Amino acid sequence: MLTNRTTLTQFLIEERRRHAQSHGDLNGLILDVALACKAISRLVAGGDLAGVLGAAGATNVQGEQQQKLDVRANDCFLRATEWGGHVAGMVSEEIDDPYLLPAVYPRGKYLLAFDPLDGSSNIDVNLSVGSVFSILRAPRPGADAVVEDYLQAGREQVAAGYAIYGPSTMLVLSVGRGVHGFTLDPSLGEFFLTHPDMRVPETGSEFAINSSNYRFWEPAVRRYVDECLAGSSGPRERDFNMRWVASLVAEAHRILNRGGVFLYPRDSKKAGAAGRLRLLYEANPIGFLIEQAGGRASTGRTPVLEVQPTEIHQRVGFVFGAADEVARIEAYHAEPSDEPDPSIPLYAHRGLFRSSR
Repeated sequence: MLTNRTTLTQFLIEERRRHAQSHGDLNGLILDVALACKAISRLVAGGDLAGVLGAAGATNVQGEQQQKLDVRANDCFLRATEWGGHVAGMVSEEIDDPYLLPAVYPRGKYLLAFDPLDGSSNIDVNLSVGSVFSILRAPRPGADAVVEDYLQAGREQVAAGYAIYGPSTMLVLSVGRGVHGFTLDPSLGEFFLTHPDMRVPETGSEFAINSSNYRFWEPAVRRYVDECLAGSSGPRERDFNMRWVASLVAEAHRILNRGGVFLYPRDSKKAGAAGRLRLLYEANPIGFLIEQAGGRASTGRTPVLEVQPTEIHQRVGFVFGAADEVARIEAYHAEPSDEPDPSIPLYAHRGLFRSSR
């Protein structure tokens, strides 16, 4: 095995050799992230035996109930990456403000943004969960990062990836030259390259969306889903399957392998919200991977990697997958519609049949 397969370390060294000016800091940071993912994989595999299931008794900045494993996974990321001198600061879904490195550690040239455990609702029922991360250049290398330093559009990412903790643990990574998947050999504690040059299939007959929110969707999204549901007798003239795992990482992994499209669009369920997924550490890294794999990633209207962040926990609508399918959804948004937009209240606080006093 050691002679027939490339390890993650070997892959990164080979990539570094393509850039004579590189000093290895990016490689070091990615390997630190990989170490965190190995530790999280072991915690996930332990489940109730490891005492990591159930609520932690607190909420994160998003107002979401933290699970014990959320907190442990976040700590894995911080401990694995804070000491090496590769980062100037970090942003996490589980921390309100940017993480300030302990004073004893040197400040590096990169910024790390991450969701340490995506799909927390799946933990207690033993379904797939994952971690997702984004790496940016620090505007002020060697100094403590401030909020403004993280507010970079997704196209500025130098690397991004995710780990999926399923029947096997995989690390899927891009350093700007395609997308590559590495499978963890638990007996050796090493990631081996098993899925080189991953590409989003150009055709697919699956779409993923939480259909319970149908009544809150914009007309363009309802039109797209209705056409898929109409199957071979509808305007698309072929049948589709609907999927929903409630884990962004799991959805992205399926689309990279089998194609299709994922939609978590802007809707009217929460008034005034621009979307549900976080831009910096969910939409941007997944969008980077999807584009590197030949797919398309969008807010539903515009490429997600072109969105200029205004805050570190900013949310956006997110649609990604096969390029033609995402382009179709964008085109539907661009067309005028006679259907009422559910994000605009028709009668404000008065119902149609409610008499005034």
